[in-house]
Order: sequence, then C-alpha cells, then structure tokens
Amino acid sequence: MQQAIAVLDSGVGGLTVVKEVMRQLPQEKVIYFGDTARSPYGPRSAGEVRTFTRQIVDYLIQFNPKMIVIACNTATAVAIEDIRERVSIPVLGVISPGARAAIKNTRSGIIGVIGTEGTIRSKAYEQELRLISPNIQVFSEACPLLAPFVEKGLFGAESAQAIVEQSLSPLIGKPIDCLILGCTHYPFLMETISSVMGPDVRLISSADETAREISTILYHHDMLATSGLLPIHQFFCSGEPELFMTIAQNWLKEQISITPVVWQVPNIL
Repeated sequence: MQQAIAVLDSGVGGLTVVKEVMRQLPQEKVIYFGDTARSPYGPRSAGEVRTFTRQIVDYLIQFNPKMIVIACNTATAVAIEDIRERVSIPVLGVISPGARAAIKNTRSGIIGVIGTEGTIRSKAYEQELRLISPNIQVFSEACPLLAPFVEKGLFGAESAQAIVEQSLSPLIGKPIDCLILGCTHYPFLMETISSVMGPDVRLISSADETAREISTILYHHDMLATSGLLPIHQFFCSGEPELFMTIAQNWLKEQISITPVVWQVPNIL
C-alpha cells in the first residue's frame, strides 16, 4: 500500500521513531506532526493531552494514512484507546513495545522506567510490565527536565551530562538491569544516559521497539509499500519551524522541509 504512516508527537521526540522507520522500512512514506507550540505534554492534564491528540489525528486523517503511530509516551498513556475508537486504521503507541522489550531483556526482573510526569503518573508502564510478568519489580522516575532540554536542541551540549545526572540520581544504585527510556525524546540523550547509569544497565528505547512493531503490523496486514520508489516524507509542526528543521535534519541526516501549522481553534477545548 502506498499510503503514508502518520506519526505524531508533542515535539521532536517522535523523530527517534521516524529515524528507525526510515532505516527499517525505506520504502514507507512518513507524515510527521510535532506539536512543538504546546510541548511538553508531561505537565499537562490528561484531558488536555487527549484534546491535543484528537486535534492532531483529525488533522493527519486528511492525508488518508494507513496507520497512526502515537510516538509520545504521555499521549499513548492517556489517549490511545480514545483514538482507536475514533479511526478505522491501526493505531500504535510506544508503551507496549517498550515494555515487551524490557521483559525480554531483563535478567533480574528489576526494571527502571524514566518518563515525563504524565507518563509516570499514569503508571502505564508498570501496568503493562506487570500484565506480562506479574512478579516484575519496577522503579519509576519522572524526569521533567529532559524533554524540554531536547526540544531546545541542547542534547549535544556539555550541560547534558549535569542535567542527566540530576534527573537520574534517584535511580543510581538501584538494582535495575534494564532502563526503559519512556519518552521518545530520551534517545537523543542515549550516550549520556548510558554513561550515567553504567555498563550494567541496558537501555530500552521505546522508539526502536515501536519501529519494529510497525514493520510487523504492516507485514501481517499486507500493507507494506511496494512501489520500489523512495518516498518524499512530509513534516509539520505547530511551533517555531526553523529550530524543528535544524533538529530534524541533524537527527535524520537528510534535508527536509517543514510546514508550520497554526491552529484555528483554542489550545484547550
């Protein structure tokens, strides 16, 4: 099928999913929406996040996508079932793939989770992990400073080490052997997080695992692109397009164009 995969996030974090989709499925077209004007979603109420997610999905549906990927952990935690009821195409979030990967990789059964305040408050990862393995032990920690840091394009700055150390300090010394990066912004800081947590803690990127699941779902539903032509991806953002484009091009290692979107409705419905 030549229809696109629609990917949405609160900002640039979902580009970590897009990068893996482009690597694993080079024939698939991606339409991406980053809600940078209203990022971060983590401190917002569940109602706000559901409203924003609905609004973005309603916008993306005009492009007739074959699949929607909610590449935002906070939105996945509070809005995925709502979106599945509103559309007739597959809707994939980022929590279930990350939880399954952690269960597969843990040796001790003791797993750490970092995410936004909204994701950690929802306990979505804990619930998903214990649904698979009831005896699993979970240490969760909200890291509200990290996603905004990435949104500013500072993930390569020298200050990244200090802000990651500060954010992860409650988990250092805990007997975890896997750490779920429960926000798609966090792979931008993968090397720094790894250096802080040490070599004995395996990092689980929900972005990587989600891209693998996209491939599996498309294959099993006979929805893979078959044209043999390289697609032209489309990128939209609701905030400052120049910073978004700079971050996206540096991360994806290719030239892209950005279409800014100005909402014609109030931020909070």
